[in-house]
Amino acid sequence: MKITLKSNILYKNVENFNLNFGPQHPSAHGVLRLILELNGEQVQKSSAHIGLLHRGTEKLIEHKTWLQALPYFDRLDYVSMMCNEHLFSLAGEKVLKINIPLRAQYIRVLFDELTRILNHLMAITTHAMDVGALTPFLWGFEEREKIMEFYERVTGARMHAAYIRIGGLSEDLPKGLLNDIYVFLRQFSSRLNEIEELLSQNRIWKKRLKNIGQISQKDCWTSGLTGVLLRSTGQNYDIRINFRYEIYSKLEYQTILGKNADCFDRYLQRMEEMRESIRICFQILNKIPSGPIKSNNLKIVSNSRKQMKKGMEYLINHFKLYSQGFYFKSHEDYIAIEAPKGEFGIYFINWSEPKLYRCKIRAPGFFHINAIDLMTRKHNLADVVAVIGTQDIVFGEVDR
Repeated sequence: MKITLKSNILYKNVENFNLNFGPQHPSAHGVLRLILELNGEQVQKSSAHIGLLHRGTEKLIEHKTWLQALPYFDRLDYVSMMCNEHLFSLAGEKVLKINIPLRAQYIRVLFDELTRILNHLMAITTHAMDVGALTPFLWGFEEREKIMEFYERVTGARMHAAYIRIGGLSEDLPKGLLNDIYVFLRQFSSRLNEIEELLSQNRIWKKRLKNIGQISQKDCWTSGLTGVLLRSTGQNYDIRINFRYEIYSKLEYQTILGKNADCFDRYLQRMEEMRESIRICFQILNKIPSGPIKSNNLKIVSNSRKQMKKGMEYLINHFKLYSQGFYFKSHEDYIAIEAPKGEFGIYFINWSEPKLYRCKIRAPGFFHINAIDLMTRKHNLADVVAVIGTQDIVFGEVDR
């Protein structure tokens, strides 16, 4: 603050001060650095600085074959692994114009919805911990461990699965897994009820979240916000419904919409979306057919050990698939899915060779973090933490 004296009149030139929030702050949900312009406790402007984690994922993908590029998608949003794999596999199948077996489609959607639960549990419980509630975090992560075990049983890995492949799946489900998933889903609803009993009517939780981080529908479209953030404004936009893919047209479920477009609405929406995911999973468990889990085109999908023992031709195909990849026709396209965080898409250009010429990923978190200024302006400093938590950001996809 500068004080000057002119003609016996005292003038005060008040200057706002800047504060660095992150990148080491535990509530920054990654390596986010915010430069906050503050007037006392009130945020006047918020500038997001990203790039500390940058790994050049898109350029790395362009130097790999389609099969070699798949694991990079596991490492983008490392809370929604199989959903990312699903997108990349759908892109490859669209170029190749192949249909995958029905059983593989059911298993893909089953793990998509389990992954949605995995993501929302992380989002809600870490958000609650940011605001000051520790117990939901402990309860939610116990349930996440059970879903991680399902990942491990089908792939051998808890996180980076590489399970959904172009042409189907890497392996079929082990015996007893569907029954164990059914047992998990039956008890999981009661866990959601327990978390809601702690939070939904808690006066501190409501005080911290209600009317905080509000955003208009127009600003959502302008800023490219999708998923829960867009639906919190009342806009019914869900790619699973608007652009039916895989078997979603055969399932019954509804989109959860908000009214006030604030942090509290987005918390309630994620809770209800998990219940809708449970509903979808039960339908899949009742309807899942038997049959193959990958295409019968051995130049696209990997051969089994039994097939490779039958003759040298199978062994040669397997070797060429993993060393050279498979060739596509020239193609340019954009494809998207409804990931847990919003619209997750890929724009790609492919020439007649086994590698992508260009790969541009549309990560929902990248757009969400750029709306931080719109959502925090004229709010208090403590509200910034609540808004970041409700945006559900993972920096693997933001700093790709």
